[in-house]
Amino acid sequence: MRASQRARGEDVALVDSLLSADERRRSSGVRFDELRAEQKQLGKLIPKAAGEEKAELLKRAEQLKADVKAADAERDAADAETQELLLRLGNLVHPDVPVGGEEDFVTLETHGTIRDFAAEGFEPRDHLELGQLLGAIDVERGAKVSGSRFYFLTGVGALLELALVNAAIAQATAAGFTPMLTPALVRPQSMAGTGFLGQAAQDVYHLDKDDLYLVGTSEVPLAAYHMDEIIDADRLPLRYAGFSPCFRREAGSHGKDTRGIFRVHQFDKVEMFSYVAPEDSQAEHQRLLEWEKQWLTSLELPYRVIDVASADLGSSAARKFDCEAWIPTQGKYRELTSTSDCTEFQSRRLSIRVRDGKQVKPLATLNGTLCAVPRTIVAILENHQQADGSVRVPEVLRPYLGGREVLEPVSR
Repeated sequence: MRASQRARGEDVALVDSLLSADERRRSSGVRFDELRAEQKQLGKLIPKAAGEEKAELLKRAEQLKADVKAADAERDAADAETQELLLRLGNLVHPDVPVGGEEDFVTLETHGTIRDFAAEGFEPRDHLELGQLLGAIDVERGAKVSGSRFYFLTGVGALLELALVNAAIAQATAAGFTPMLTPALVRPQSMAGTGFLGQAAQDVYHLDKDDLYLVGTSEVPLAAYHMDEIIDADRLPLRYAGFSPCFRREAGSHGKDTRGIFRVHQFDKVEMFSYVAPEDSQAEHQRLLEWEKQWLTSLELPYRVIDVASADLGSSAARKFDCEAWIPTQGKYRELTSTSDCTEFQSRRLSIRVRDGKQVKPLATLNGTLCAVPRTIVAILENHQQADGSVRVPEVLRPYLGGREVLEPVSR
């Protein structure tokens, strides 16, 4: 655990503090049990005693009452400290994860061909210019209504989102996922249980009056869906595909991706989520990755798969793979989808267990973004643009756009 914390760039001393708190929790629990046992024994002796002996026993009973109360309070305090420290501890990093920060990822594979726009005889436009030509994106009015990093999808932009969501849900359903429309507001225990109130807390919107959180991903309600439940082993795997709005403060991203809709405060997303037996989590992780690759390939996008480095995992993931699409006007790959193996981290915190015969134990949870809509629109517009400002529609989306093969510029 110390090595895992070190790899994450997190506080290693937290492990020792947790061990110390847990030792106090255990010893105070033993002390409480011993005092309660003596108290019960004394309760049996007092009715049989008389005179001076009874007076002594009653005196001891009064002292025991105070000692039991103090031991109970000490046990509760140690337990609360242990739980608080546990919630600050990240998941155990998988041994194959590359150690390092954001730039220390390992590229696992590359797919598709990057277009040579110079050879085609024109300079590519960025997604915002294309979106404005198509009458699809309006960030100026988004800022007027809500502030920076907000936007309107208009006309074919709105239709493109609906096409992407329907196509993504169709793929997930065909793969055996149960489609879900999830709440966008959750209680603190749901947010904390999935690991989003630790290092990620600064990026979360909180409604103080109601003590509810706006989710940054439907992973949160999908993980909490079976909170405090025991699931029979023969029901696994359970796979859900959630569609929801997502809200992120984007704290710490000042000056990053300020143009267009790549990094925004509100967006829609289709998210895959799996509950599996712990021994099946690595195989399920590969399956989620394959479904993401199938999706990006169907959108005819060039992309690469990276093994995310330890300090960039997020607290709940033991291992994470990102699929990054090529963005022509940025001249680099950018994250479009991500899949994380959270092993037993979330299920322990949310008290979700599996019953396998007589054994009841935590199960494993995994998540995988299938379609984060704005970023996917960015990649589609830029990679499938044509010299006149029109955009070719990938075949997989055409049935959801009334058979439309090209998005044409509109006159202003």
